[in-house]
Amino acid sequence: MTLVKHNNGLVPNLWEDLFESDFFKKPTLAQAGLSVPAVNIKETAEDYIIEMAAAGMKKNDFNINLDRNIITISSERSVENVDENKDENYTRKEFSYESFERSFVLPEAANREDIKAKYKDGVLEVIIPKKEEAKLLPKSIKIS
Repeated sequence: MTLVKHNNGLVPNLWEDLFESDFFKKPTLAQAGLSVPAVNIKETAEDYIIEMAAAGMKKNDFNINLDRNIITISSERSVENVDENKDENYTRKEFSYESFERSFVLPEAANREDIKAKYKDGVLEVIIPKKEEAKLLPKSIKIS
């Protein structure tokens, strides 16, 4: 005689309901309502540039701080979705709270004094100029 797992749908399988529920699964960042903007970091002969994808935000939503050789970009905002219906009989109304913080260690060649930032078309760009002695200027080498 062979035992076969059988659930005809009439009686719920409590074991599966308990241990395969979302309660025991570790949520992803997106499921937890958290997101961290994607970042590109590039180096040119003159600068280091941090590009952060942050569509839908305003330049006032960002905070950029410099502490020793660490630059931190953060944002914190909350939005309440307001319905046109003024009745207070809603069954679900969601609030939105978004925050993030990203920190980057500046290289020794970074000029801390002249860092600039701009926000355009959903991209925050932080331009970190290099110190004069660290700039990679093209050089021609003569062959003898």
